[in-house]
Amino acid sequence: MSAIFNFQSLLTVILLLICTCAYIRALAPSVLDKNKTGILGIFWKCARIGERKSPYVACCCIIMAITILFSE
Repeated sequence: MSAIFNFQSLLTVILLLICTCAYIRALAPSVLDKNKTGILGIFWKCARIGERKSPYVACCCIIMAITILFSE
């Protein structure tokens, strides 16, 4: 089943996207800062969410990891 139709997989993909974009922006800010609008602006917005809401994103990642480890 693809990640679009499975809610847990969709949340995992979104969390990974947010964490990856925040990590890339921490290493090379110019890569994401030049694309603030358009379709590539989604990655800039995900990086901003990862930076500003990092405690909440970290808690969600931990909860998701526990859920994946202990689910069937």
